[in-house]
Amino acid sequence: MKLLTSGLAFAAVVAANQALAWEATAGKPHEGETVHVLAVKSSQFEAQEARLEAFESATGIDVVVDYVPFPNMKEALTTEMVAGGDYDVVSIMDQWVPSLRNLVQPIGEEIAAQGTDLDDFPAAHLRHGMLDGELVGLPVRGHVQLLFYRSDLLEQAGVEVPTTWDEVVAASKAIQDKTDAAAGIALPYGKLNGQNLMVWINLLWGNGGNLFDENGEPVFNSEAGIKATEQYIGFLTEDKIAPAGSAAFVEQDAVNSFKQGNSAMLPVWWWVRSQLTDPEQSTVAADQLGFTALPSVGDASRTTYTNTWIFSVTEGADNKGAAAEYLGWLTDPALERDILLDEDLNEVVAVHFSNLRDAEVNERWGGMHAAAADALATAEGMEFGDDWPRISEILETAVSSLASGEESDTATALNHAAEEIKRIR
Repeated sequence: MKLLTSGLAFAAVVAANQALAWEATAGKPHEGETVHVLAVKSSQFEAQEARLEAFESATGIDVVVDYVPFPNMKEALTTEMVAGGDYDVVSIMDQWVPSLRNLVQPIGEEIAAQGTDLDDFPAAHLRHGMLDGELVGLPVRGHVQLLFYRSDLLEQAGVEVPTTWDEVVAASKAIQDKTDAAAGIALPYGKLNGQNLMVWINLLWGNGGNLFDENGEPVFNSEAGIKATEQYIGFLTEDKIAPAGSAAFVEQDAVNSFKQGNSAMLPVWWWVRSQLTDPEQSTVAADQLGFTALPSVGDASRTTYTNTWIFSVTEGADNKGAAAEYLGWLTDPALERDILLDEDLNEVVAVHFSNLRDAEVNERWGGMHAAAADALATAEGMEFGDDWPRISEILETAVSSLASGEESDTATALNHAAEEIKRIR
């Protein structure tokens, strides 16, 4: 499918595949208005912008998009919140939403009028568009974690694709015994932007634990939290299924271990898939790469840590109605599907169950989206607060200290972290 630049061409493709959830408001009530958008730089968002002619033709609304590189995005949003007036729509990463609550305004009524099906969004993504029970944004970009694996090494070892973490341990030991892989699974334990928490948190949820209770008090140092932490650290220190030196590994080190053929499995973000089989940087061939939803803890539901970008209408928007109409179009599953199936693009992001489970989407991407849907069906996602950056730093330090041996007692490390967090909340 070639890049669509005409509204008629886009409409024809949509009609052939599925009905639009979004329809332009009759009578073009916002004709002649302009929506100014501030977005993080992303090839996905640029692909959406390339299809704007369909929206502008149907509504009479002009859309102007300005892009900001990720390292500068939080500062740009903060400036917009303080100064205001430049943008009607902004993209916000999940962790930043609570601290930018004064930047955005409720849009529930307007989005309902667009015919948007909120049930089509996984709860783990949609929750970041809610503040104090009101809808203030819609997910447009979202990432999940999958378990990538070397299908050839699993076959050589005579093991099935693991669906639980206990099976991961058993499969890893078999792989280490029967293949050339030095380690069963690559995992990050070092400190860098909370990367060593992204598997640990899934284990915490799987063991029935959580980071905080309904009053915001730390509960990760509960029995469930201690069990989850000992399980995660144990992959390295007791089970010995992670690569040597993993105590200092950050995410990219784990990815490199897999690409170099030193590890047979890797839990990581789905967008990493392309580099795992890139011949210029990886020894793994496309036919050797498999993936599945992250393993569960026993018979607990599968889940996944997520990363979500929402788009919101700003408090100072000059044209709220036009901005909401743009959001209705931007979050239409048919637009997302068109980009997913565009052979000229390499975009994998989907935040709609209808696309995650779509047969053609999964045929193009080898079933990766169905695996993501499996995890997202039962994933609740993270709850971030204004103080998350400091909380994340405290937690990653606790995990790192246990992995390195600097701290030997799990309960002590977690209790210390809980006390530190209580002091800053």
